[in-house]
Amino acid sequence: MPIATINPASGQTLETFESLTRKQIDRKLELASTAWRAHRHTTFEQRAKWMRRAADLLESENHSLGHLMTLEMGKPIIAAVAEVAKCATVCRYYADHAARFLADKSAPAADGHARIVFQPMGVVLAIMPWNFPFWQVFRFAAPALMAGNCGLLKHSSNVPQCALAIEDVFRRAGFPEGVFQTLLIGSSDVESIIEDSRVAAVTITGSEGAGRSVAATAGRSLKKTVLELGGSDPFIVMPSANIEAAVSTAVKARMINNGQSCIAAKRFIVHRSVYDDFIEKFVAGVKAVKVGDPMHESTELGPLATSSIRDEIDDQVQKTISAGARALCGGKRTDGPGFYYEPTVLIDIPEGSPADDEELFGPVASVWSAHDIDDAIRIANSTRFGLGSSVWTSDYDEMARFVADIEAGMVFINGMVASEVTLPFGGVKNSGYGRELGNIGIREFVNIKAIKLVTALATHAKTK
Repeated sequence: MPIATINPASGQTLETFESLTRKQIDRKLELASTAWRAHRHTTFEQRAKWMRRAADLLESENHSLGHLMTLEMGKPIIAAVAEVAKCATVCRYYADHAARFLADKSAPAADGHARIVFQPMGVVLAIMPWNFPFWQVFRFAAPALMAGNCGLLKHSSNVPQCALAIEDVFRRAGFPEGVFQTLLIGSSDVESIIEDSRVAAVTITGSEGAGRSVAATAGRSLKKTVLELGGSDPFIVMPSANIEAAVSTAVKARMINNGQSCIAAKRFIVHRSVYDDFIEKFVAGVKAVKVGDPMHESTELGPLATSSIRDEIDDQVQKTISAGARALCGGKRTDGPGFYYEPTVLIDIPEGSPADDEELFGPVASVWSAHDIDDAIRIANSTRFGLGSSVWTSDYDEMARFVADIEAGMVFINGMVASEVTLPFGGVKNSGYGRELGNIGIREFVNIKAIKLVTALATHAKTK
C-alpha cells in the first residue's frame, strides 16, 4: 500500500509521501536512542508539564485535527473531534497519576529491606492502525513517555498526515527532539526495526496476522510485546433486559466508527423469548442510521476507510448469504463515489460461514437466538477472539455467570464496551495479550526492578 491520503468519501488521492530510506531510518533510530538516555533522567514533574501542554494543544486544535482524521479515514466529523478531545484526557490522566503509579514500593524481606522500582525500558516501537488514528497512538504514547520511554510510531499508510500531526503535537508541547518520532515507512521495514538493538520493545494494534508476525520477530529478539488485535465481541440480551435501551445501544455499538472498531459489538446473541421483539426494533434502528458525507455533522455512518476494506466486507457478507444466511437490511455496496457500504443485519447465520468464523470490520451486525444462558455463553465463546463483551440483564445471578464464564478481557454489563483511561484495556485468546490504560497499562513498558539491602552486611559496612 502506498503512503498516501486518499479521501474515502470520494476515492480521490489527495497527497502521497515517500517512504524513509534506510539511512533516514537509521538516523531516527540513533536520535531516539540518544534522546532516551536523557529523557529517562527527566523528572515526572517535567514530563507532566510537557504532557499537559500536549493536552492543551489537542483541545485548542480539536476541530482542525478532527478534520484531518475524517479526511484521511472517513470517520464522522463529530466523532473525530471527540476522539481528539479524548486524547487530551489521556494526556492529563497520566500527567496527573504517572508519578504515583510508578512510585517505589516497599516489599517484605527476611533479612533486610527491599523495594520495587519501575524504570523505563527504552525506545518502544508502536505499530498503530488507521481506525482510531489519534486515540490508539495517544493511549500508548501518554503512559510510555510519562514513564521515561521514547516512542517511534509506524502508523498505517493511509493516515500519514495524522501521524505527522501527532509528532508535531509532542514537539510543540516541549518534548525534546527524538523523544517521539513518526516513521513514514512500509510494512517491509518493520522487521529490521524490531530487530535493531536500539529498540527495546514493541506494541501493535492491528490484525491477527500482523500481531503474529510482530510477536514472532520480537520473540526471536527476546523483546517485550503488547498485542491488541481483532475482536468479534458478543452483545448478549437476556429476557430481564431493558429492551429499548439494549436496542438503542446495540445500533450505536455496531455502527460506531463506521463499524470499524475492534471493540464494536459484532455478534448479537438474543434470548429466544425476546428475539422477535429485539430484531424488529434493531432492524428499524439500523435502517434509520443516516449515511452520508462524514464532514457533515448530521452524518452517523460514513465510508469505509479503503476500497479493499469495503471489498472484503462485501465478500464476507455475500459468502455468508450464499451459505444460507438472510439479510434483513443492507447487504451491498452503495452506488456512487466513495467506499460506502449499507448498514446490514444478518440472521440465520450458518456455522462455518464468514459471519460465524471471522471478524466483520464494517457496518454489519450478525444476530443469533439463544435458548438459555448456557447457550448464550456457548455462542459468545465460540470464537477465537476474546476482546470485549456486553451483556444486558437485570438478574444479578446472570451477571455473575457472565462475568465468570465469558472468555474476554472486558465485560460491560448493561452498557457499551468502550476504552476508558482508568480501566485496563486488552483481550485474551487471539485478541492478543498485555494491557493498555489505567495503572496497569503504564507498567507494560517498564523494568520492574527488585532492590534488596541485606541489613547485617549494611550494619557491618557502617562500623568499618
